[in-house]
Amino acid sequence: MNICVILSAADLDERYTAPAREFARLLGKAGHTLVWGGSDTGLMKVVADGVEEAGGRLVGVSVDFLAHKARPHADEMVVTADLAARKALLLAKSDAIVIMVGGTGTLDEATEILELKKHGRHGKPVVLLNTAGFYDGLKTQLRRMNEEGFLPLPLTDLVFFADDAQTALAHLEENIRAR
Repeated sequence: MNICVILSAADLDERYTAPAREFARLLGKAGHTLVWGGSDTGLMKVVADGVEEAGGRLVGVSVDFLAHKARPHADEMVVTADLAARKALLLAKSDAIVIMVGGTGTLDEATEILELKKHGRHGKPVVLLNTAGFYDGLKTQLRRMNEEGFLPLPLTDLVFFADDAQTALAHLEENIRAR
């Protein structure tokens, strides 16, 4: 399975890197391919290193203005002209999406993926890995949107919230098998 992981390229605290490393190890050990933003810095590097060390493949999708930060020896690396093309290619190359901790870029990519799914533009499973409660506020907001009729499909069909790596990967594998 090609699993797109959307996450930060920042250097982060161990409370975020340890769970990301664990997810990466599980992903690689299971023989899955990581599809990610291609960066060889920060949390993106942690995940790419973990997948590679566990035997998984690396498919990076960088963007022209960040190409200097791209991982030099990924199995595949594509450099797009702009962020819109990068987001489209990340989605196209993946069977499932995991959203990890990140800043505004991560949030932008995550909301676009959810918006496209909401409108039926893809049916890929999306997991929000809520490490250390990072996305508790977003979870509350999405639940409110669901309860007040802002979402045309049930929240449970839009995104799955996982608190740990094992739950996230198990959900994706089960969802893909069920298709």
